[in-house]
Amino acid sequence: QVQLVESGGGLVQAGDSLRLSCAATGRAFSAYTMAWFRQTPGKDREFVAAITRQGTTYFADSVKGRFTISRDNTKATVYLQLNSLKPEDTAVYYCSAGFPGVGASMWNKANYDNWGQGTQVTVSS
Repeated sequence: QVQLVESGGGLVQAGDSLRLSCAATGRAFSAYTMAWFRQTPGKDREFVAAITRQGTTYFADSVKGRFTISRDNTKATVYLQLNSLKPEDTAVYYCSAGFPGVGASMWNKANYDNWGQGTQVTVSS
């Protein structure tokens, strides 16, 4: 198990950038696939991006080309760089850790056992 704490959210204008961080404590951070999901009121939590233990990255189509994900295993931290933000990116962003396997299972939140408390990102138009 790992404990996850997100930071870096805030209120920005459309076109701005933010960097979210997720610091992990616990065992074997480097072994986990790390992912970011987001959720807006009344909607299901949706996949945003993931990075495997080998550093392979995956992105939702809605953020591809604008967001990047990276990890620093020496700091047990995963980052989500959000560029060219749009109002529709407004959500609570959650960090997660798990062993989802490969392919479509990467997108399924049920395959992640560890979650942070979330950080709010609000993008004004």
